[in-house]
Amino acid sequence: MTSLKYPVLISPLSAEDGGGFLATVPDLPGCMSDGETPQEALANAEDAIESWLEAARDLGRDIPSPSRHAANG
Repeated sequence: MTSLKYPVLISPLSAEDGGGFLATVPDLPGCMSDGETPQEALANAEDAIESWLEAARDLGRDIPSPSRHAANG
């Protein structure tokens, strides 16, 4: 797991979108995941955060600091 804690927003997905829950990381553009339960979506978001950070490092991009708003979990 990442040593930096980024806020993760969990929201339900509609039946038309397949149901379950969407986890988005506002501080990391494009970083999101989903899961059947809020807990699964959050766990998958942790993996997505790690992948996002690794890709940013590989590309030499700046990594934003976690904001202090709207943390879930």
